Amino acid sequence: MLFQVYGDNAVYQWIGWILVFCCLIGANELARRTKTGGVVAFLVIPAILTVYFITIYTAAAMGAEWALNNPTYVHMTSWFHYAKLYAATIGCIGFMALKYKWGSIGKSHWFKCFPFVIVAINILIAVVSDFESAIRGWGGTWISTEGVTLYGGWHNVFNGLAGILNIFCMTGWFGIYASKKKDDMLWPDMTWVFIVAYDLWNFCYTYNCLPTHSWYCGLALLLAPTVANFFWNKGGWIQNRAFTLAIWCMFAQVFPMFQDYSVFSTQSVNNPNVNLVVSLIALVANVLALGYILIRAKKQGVNPWMQEVFKGTKDFQQAIARAA
Repeated sequence: MLFQVYGDNAVYQWIGWILVFCCLIGANELARRTKTGGVVAFLVIPAILTVYFITIYTAAAMGAEWALNNPTYVHMTSWFHYAKLYAATIGCIGFMALKYKWGSIGKSHWFKCFPFVIVAINILIAVVSDFESAIRGWGGTWISTEGVTLYGGWHNVFNGLAGILNIFCMTGWFGIYASKKKDDMLWPDMTWVFIVAYDLWNFCYTYNCLPTHSWYCGLALLLAPTVANFFWNKGGWIQNRAFTLAIWCMFAQVFPMFQDYSVFSTQSVNNPNVNLVVSLIALVANVLALGYILIRAKKQGVNPWMQEVFKGTKDFQQAIARAA
């Protein structure tokens, strides 16, 4: 098994997973369907949390006991968590600018490449984290700033390479549209080919580097936007992903006890051999995805990044039919 979901807390672990999955889908729907929902979720709440984080760290630097014992200060100290939270939130704001055509930026053609840029940045953040783990714990283990034991080795290298390849699996960078109802930013060329490759890579990243969180941020968090895309929000996967990621990061940063020290806490088996197998699967999936993209591009005689390569496929046609 990949996770330690057995024993006295197994029922709570499964209930926790189902709750996270369902709540993320519900929160995504609230944020995407109205402008007010999006503004509250990705402008108002992050602004409040920023003040909260600054207050905690300032008070901790001054030796205030309440800050030094604050769960966010004690359990969420890694640079990665803050980088992901703000990178994802910036992505959400940019996506809203595109779908609502806010200002000259939201209406401009050049800004349509923003989704590619922000997703690439988010992927690179995780790639750097994977390589960091490889360097710090090569052939053994190292302890993160949050007290988690991590293995370093080839699995980190393979998955880091998978992440880099995944960036090049994003095609049709300027093929961004607003839906007719203005509730979604659509990227029709981001079909199941990229989504599956991304999900496998990102799950592997969380499995390698976040073994105490991967049950939730590696499975529930990845499946929520993917299910939404496949069943009722075709073409909106990247928006689903950014919205659910930002919402989850906010929750996890303020309430780390849910994952770290409660009946819902779930550990991966944290075995380097299992990590290696998962990493190889992710790498192979991304090699195949990129190879397929390049073959399609060559047959069509197009640049796969400047032009859309999945026109004519079922996924693309269903997504573009929703465009304004």
